[in-house]
Amino acid sequence: MAYRVLSRTVGSSQQQQQLKLLTDLLIRSFSSGPKNVGFIGLGNMGGPMASNLMAKGHKLHVFDISTDAKESLKAKGAVPYDNVAELAKASDFVVTMLPNNDIVADTYDSIIGGGGVKNQTIFIDSSTIDPNVAKGVQKKVKAAGATFVDAPVSGGVPGAKNATLTFMVGGTSEEYQAVKELLEGMGKKITHCGGYGMGQAAKVCNNMMLGISMCGLAECMNLAIRLGLDPKVFADIVNASTGRSWASEVNNPVPGIIPTAPAASGYAGGFATGLITKDLGIASAVATSSNSPIPLGALTHQIYRTLMAKGLANKDFSVVYDFLKNTEGK
Repeated sequence: MAYRVLSRTVGSSQQQQQLKLLTDLLIRSFSSGPKNVGFIGLGNMGGPMASNLMAKGHKLHVFDISTDAKESLKAKGAVPYDNVAELAKASDFVVTMLPNNDIVADTYDSIIGGGGVKNQTIFIDSSTIDPNVAKGVQKKVKAAGATFVDAPVSGGVPGAKNATLTFMVGGTSEEYQAVKELLEGMGKKITHCGGYGMGQAAKVCNNMMLGISMCGLAECMNLAIRLGLDPKVFADIVNASTGRSWASEVNNPVPGIIPTAPAASGYAGGFATGLITKDLGIASAVATSSNSPIPLGALTHQIYRTLMAKGLANKDFSVVYDFLKNTEGK
């Protein structure tokens, strides 16, 4: 099967070597049985994602700066590590789920510098970072002799827990095929977006839309309530009408409407305000570099920066409703 995917005319010895590497990757990916999977970053998203891979029978090797996070996965059967390079040495696949550009870049530098790269290892970064950072990491991993794809996710904590995430993969067609089966253990839709960095490009645009829609929903819910509408009645109307969105259906920001939403527990957990602010900052940067106007994205970024300044970085990003509720219009 792998050779059918890779069939082409190969000339130079370098091309032949690359063909053999990709063929080996595909054979390993398509072979039955559990894989040794390294997972770096066990937060609100990474922890459930790693657990879902264990439920599929894979052997997990895990790392996080939080001892509690590692111990939680150890209790389920994972092997914890204190060194990311040693984790990578023990893994066929390594998934990274980390907070920002710098931490992703530093983590891969530590893996490469510590001799953690094997030529048959596939590295999958599911963080949300600048597409140019993803491309830079890919070049370093390739130079060290291994394979890297960017595969950020959408679906939030509920998607991570329920293995219903959407993965947006940036890499070659062969590399996409090599990671697809593993990613299906954590998500229900695995999409090949194009070359390196294109997964991140899709994710940045998606998260800008997410931030805009949450601010819009929070603003409209607040207005409806002030006009005298029952919030549950209005929420039902929105979800049966043209205003429907993921935010309205899954993460309504008004307490008491969706029992499982962060709004029902003081905006704890979920997708942190600090992270959506970071993602909107990435969107702003790539919009500038591509000369793309993003008036709504820029305004949404400013709103979330204001929430950050008010000490709400660790609250779910739906806390924007609480901020608007306590703000008087001018």
